[in-house]
Amino acid sequence: MSCDLGGLLVVSLEQAVAAPYLSGKLAEAGARVIKVERREGDFARNYDHLVHGESAYFVWLNRGKESIALDLNEPTDKMVMQKIIDEADVFIQNLAPGAIDRLGFGAGRLRALRPSLITVSISGYGDEGPYRNRKAYDLLVQAESGLSAITGNTHGSARVGVSVCDIACGMTAHQAVLQALYARQKSGEGRHISVSLFHSLADWMNVPYMQHYYGGVSPDRAGLSHPTIAPYGAYAGGDKRQVLFSIQNEREWLNFCEHVLNDLSVAKDVRFMNNSSRVANRRDLDAIINDSISRYNREELISKLDLAGIANGRVSSMEDIAHHPQNRFVDAETPTGPVRLFAPGATVNGESPRFGRVPAIDEHGAAIRAEFSGEKAIAVT
Repeated sequence: MSCDLGGLLVVSLEQAVAAPYLSGKLAEAGARVIKVERREGDFARNYDHLVHGESAYFVWLNRGKESIALDLNEPTDKMVMQKIIDEADVFIQNLAPGAIDRLGFGAGRLRALRPSLITVSISGYGDEGPYRNRKAYDLLVQAESGLSAITGNTHGSARVGVSVCDIACGMTAHQAVLQALYARQKSGEGRHISVSLFHSLADWMNVPYMQHYYGGVSPDRAGLSHPTIAPYGAYAGGDKRQVLFSIQNEREWLNFCEHVLNDLSVAKDVRFMNNSSRVANRRDLDAIINDSISRYNREELISKLDLAGIANGRVSSMEDIAHHPQNRFVDAETPTGPVRLFAPGATVNGESPRFGRVPAIDEHGAAIRAEFSGEKAIAVT
């Protein structure tokens, strides 16, 4: 396992996806992460039970953490929590709006006591504005942020198939924590970080926002076609299996017409002479492409695209991606047995990280209580 963050103690009062994504990435880099759960456990443990009894989301996000279950309405458990935070480098929480302050663990109080502490609050809509006290979940924010307005096809909007708002928020928080750790090395001072699902995804929405606000154009829901480049989308050959390919410049367009369509006259057609005209006449262009490639099956079409130097990819099913030749895997232990997962996107010196065990509820509770029981903590009011 990578030890870039070895020696750091992270305490995360967390549930669901965004905060566990952040703390999971810190654990991946070698930090000690103590996951504080409610007595019944993080509700993400029960999203499904498809990974031989475990939740797929929970297994993905909680490798290498220690679990302690605390009832923070109980004075004894509250004191345990404070003792752990007294030793922590980073404190993360994503409770409902206002809950952390009512429990006595608000960022202002904690940082006043220990200025070196880095605190992270993850919420639906942030600390300010009229929505600051609203609960939010991934699909709600997909709709509220405008993402669903540009996702789907002519039949209507569609949910992005993974919890993209939660993940965007966790990624944004991870970047901010690493910046805070770097700055603390120089100044000795921590900082408070506030990250919301809405603002993290709104940042990702900047291109369609600017196209609309400055250009007066709202991108259409284009399914598996790019809204502003053509041809760039999914097409099916004679076997009805889709290939997605992309034309990025006029040289590629000529190669595509010559070597895939076998008809250079298409490239000279006034309707298709540049990208803007191709987008404007996409329906006519797609009809020509579909007629031409109907003679090929998927693998034959891919071969012709490869020979023409055209970027392409299969529209993979879950079965296809499970057996994709480019996959890298990592293994993790869970309370019910080992699990193989796709490896993280980055390798370090050619290696993927090795992960610790996915914890059972309160698996480390007794040991953590014993470890921190001798420390003097500041009373929580």
